[in-house]
Amino acid sequence: QVQLVESGGGLVQAGGSLRLSCAASGRTLSLYVMGWFRQAPGKEREFIAGITKYGRNTYYVDSVKGRFTISRDNAKNTVYLQMNSLKPEDTAIYYCAADNAPRGGVTGTSYDYWGQGTQVTVSS
Repeated sequence: QVQLVESGGGLVQAGGSLRLSCAASGRTLSLYVMGWFRQAPGKEREFIAGITKYGRNTYYVDSVKGRFTISRDNAKNTVYLQMNSLKPEDTAIYYCAADNAPRGGVTGTSYDYWGQGTQVTVSS
């Protein structure tokens, strides 16, 4: 079983940047496909970025393409989400998730392991 802890959230002005980190413990990160998700108030949790086990392939929801970059450092057991050109609509709780083989694929929401989330607030 893997434990996930997100960090790096905070308050930023529109147009600014943040880098989220997701530190894994308990199992080696290279066993898992990793995803970043977010949930805004009153909305369902949505997939925003995913990365395969060794980083060969990445996936993004259209709304963040060109602004967000997912990456991973398996040696450090950490996954990152670099967020640039932030917009107020990016305000949400951001979660990382891990799964050996997500049933819905990398872009689905059926991941087995989830972190506790980190708040990102973008002011206008």
